[in-house]
Amino acid sequence: MSRLVYMLKQRKLEYSKGLALQKYIATKFNPSPDEPEEFRNVLIITEHDPVYTIGIRTRDYTIDDENRLRKLGAQFYRTDRGGLITFHGPGQMVAYPVLNLKQFTPSMRWYVQLLEKTIIDVCKEFKVTARTTCDTGVWVDDRKICSIGVHGSRYITTHGLALNCNTDLTWFDHIVPCGLEKKSMTSLSKELQTDVDIDEVLPVFKSCFEKCFNCRVVDMNECDKDEALRRLEAN
Repeated sequence: MSRLVYMLKQRKLEYSKGLALQKYIATKFNPSPDEPEEFRNVLIITEHDPVYTIGIRTRDYTIDDENRLRKLGAQFYRTDRGGLITFHGPGQMVAYPVLNLKQFTPSMRWYVQLLEKTIIDVCKEFKVTARTTCDTGVWVDDRKICSIGVHGSRYITTHGLALNCNTDLTWFDHIVPCGLEKKSMTSLSKELQTDVDIDEVLPVFKSCFEKCFNCRVVDMNECDKDEALRRLEAN
């Protein structure tokens, strides 16, 4: 387990700042992405205020759709990730791994499968039986507990996953999550009928991520973290 992944934890992060942080990590923090042995892999862990995001199939969502969702009190963003529409909000652990897959296995398919396996293992630790289907993400029976949408450029990954811990699931009632009709969302709290928050889930997720990706996750040093967040505030 020689590969290092630096974890940058930020309790709350505006969605646009999360995008900017990923870009900074992928470029400025790693000025030579074409030298994989020099790339510093980072796992961003955060939580967003209510926001709806859509992937590359933006034509499926009109300005009217956008305005309707904004009126609910949420932000709305069109992004370059895979997947369709989803929701991020309080009580949802969002993980953005910015990895150079040349240090791991240079395959986006492999990468998504390992993200799914990581979440299945997390759920197992909480005595929740989860699985994958032909649709990307992680499911408990026919209820989706984790959404996954990623982007890769020269094997550098951005975007990631969102695991519902104690999320207010009614936000999903206003959309067709991930474009899947007649499917519902769930959370660890809903499945266990007890409150399970991000602080309880994070150490389990970290351990499962390390095992699945055969790496060691360590906290990013405060100087690097402060510099990254300072640059966000300057933009």
